[in-house]
Amino acid sequence: MRGRRGDRMTINIQEHMAINVCPGPIRPIRQISDYFPRLGPEGGRSGAGPQAQLSPGTGAAATPSLTPLALSSGAGIRGAGASEEGAEVDSYDSDDTTALGTLEFDLLYDQATCTLHCSILRAKGLKPMDFNGLADPYVKLHLLPGACKANKLKTKTQRNTLNPVWNEDLMYRGITDEDITRKVLRISVCDEDKLSHNEFIGETRVPLRRLKPSQKKHFNICLERQVPLASPSSMTAALRGISCYLKELERAEQGQGLLEERGRILLRLTYSSQRHGLLVGIVRCAHLAAMDVNGYSDPYVKTYLRPDVEKKSKHKTSVKKKTLNPEFNEEFFYEMELPALATKTLEVTVWDYDIGKSNDFIGGVSLGPNSRGEALKHWGDCLRQPDTTLERWHTLTNELPPAAASFST
Repeated sequence: MRGRRGDRMTINIQEHMAINVCPGPIRPIRQISDYFPRLGPEGGRSGAGPQAQLSPGTGAAATPSLTPLALSSGAGIRGAGASEEGAEVDSYDSDDTTALGTLEFDLLYDQATCTLHCSILRAKGLKPMDFNGLADPYVKLHLLPGACKANKLKTKTQRNTLNPVWNEDLMYRGITDEDITRKVLRISVCDEDKLSHNEFIGETRVPLRRLKPSQKKHFNICLERQVPLASPSSMTAALRGISCYLKELERAEQGQGLLEERGRILLRLTYSSQRHGLLVGIVRCAHLAAMDVNGYSDPYVKTYLRPDVEKKSKHKTSVKKKTLNPEFNEEFFYEMELPALATKTLEVTVWDYDIGKSNDFIGGVSLGPNSRGEALKHWGDCLRQPDTTLERWHTLTNELPPAAASFST
């Protein structure tokens, strides 16, 4: 439809984009990701304005004002994780994160065997870390919160590549339903350097509550940057205060006060009505804390019932040399009637054997009427179900039982 001479024709935005060709030099185009809103720290969409505004008096849509977001990439990443914790985030549209590379892996929680299977598959487009423009990458796993040395798993190192393929299966033993609800798996990719310290490339963290029992979950996630705190000597007073606050917050999240996890132990309890006593089986330990300079321990386990005035209830397993995942499969018997046993507490401690000096305490757990969580449940089920074998995993902590202090040998 033609208008009269002198009248200004009004066209909508769709027609304008289709027919308008801007003369002059071609200017560089910003990244398209800069024009799309990201999730802000409050979980809302930052910088999301109306896509079109009506021109006054004409009813036609005016061209929207497109401006890049002022939100930094780090804030965008934090906002994306805070807005929807339970949803899987496969990637981030940010140059700061994609420049570090992507990591592909599978996770499987086997509820029947209390194991967490971590299949590290491959990585793509890792950040070059060496002078030759390549890297020597490997993957480290940690369960948080917890003792890092006690639960660290590591893959082999792939040499001179930015697209490594591992296809390695790493496994955590003694993972309970309680761990699934409160723990986070930290997966770090590092560059091995034989001449100096290893360098950090990127990481990702997966809350275990996102896993369903006996269902493998596949992940293909962009690596994120780690923001380490400065050393205490170079910190200002304010930064030292923030560092102390973060440490206290992590301890509070553990739900065990100041207790530190030192590994896991698998115990088997059976009260025999025929033999009139308690049968305690020490099956195995997993992910024990390393106490020796070689990165291992020489662990053995001691058990005793308290109160024990005569000090005759102590039993001790054999010593397993140079291992953090020992298998014992040893049993001890305590002759005692069931009503009397209900007032007792079973103390289980793990020690590192040293020649020529006192042995080091690794960790312990108490099962009795004053225990908590899984330890209390295991002890109560044993008393309520005689002649039934009950096998459960328990967390070892750095709390030394009072009765065990006098039995350090």
